[in-house]
Amino acid sequence: MRVELDATDWKILKELQADGRITNVELARRAGLSAPPCLRRVRALEEAGIIRGYRAILDQRRLGYDVTCFAMVNLASQAEADLEAFAARIRQMPLVRECWTLSGETDFLLKCVAPDLRSFQSFVLELTAMPNVRNVRTALTLDLVKDEPIVPMADGSGAG
Repeated sequence: MRVELDATDWKILKELQADGRITNVELARRAGLSAPPCLRRVRALEEAGIIRGYRAILDQRRLGYDVTCFAMVNLASQAEADLEAFAARIRQMPLVRECWTLSGETDFLLKCVAPDLRSFQSFVLELTAMPNVRNVRTALTLDLVKDEPIVPMADGSGAG
């Protein structure tokens, strides 16, 4: 269910998406509010599930994960139980950072990180050996061209 947001809500979301550590006082100033109503709005956005959480964005290379790769997985069976069994296994694999189900030729798209190519190669061998996996195609990334927050926000009106 979509929640109706006003321009102030959109300003708050834009600022929080840009800097999740912003103080409530500074957020209120940027949104044109005093601190108490700003905090109430943030809490309401959290309770509505629009703000799902806060996290730090880490530099994966500085932490030893030099390889980013995408894996496109096709399963032999797309029965609901088989899809869920695969998804449950993927949730337990730390190198998989995102996993999407897709329509079309590919059943799952995985964004993966690894310390090096050898580690990623081992991961791919593990992936291809999983039950019900028909095939796996991989694409090794060369360079990150764009890395923006998940939701586009332009002028605070909600339209990107």
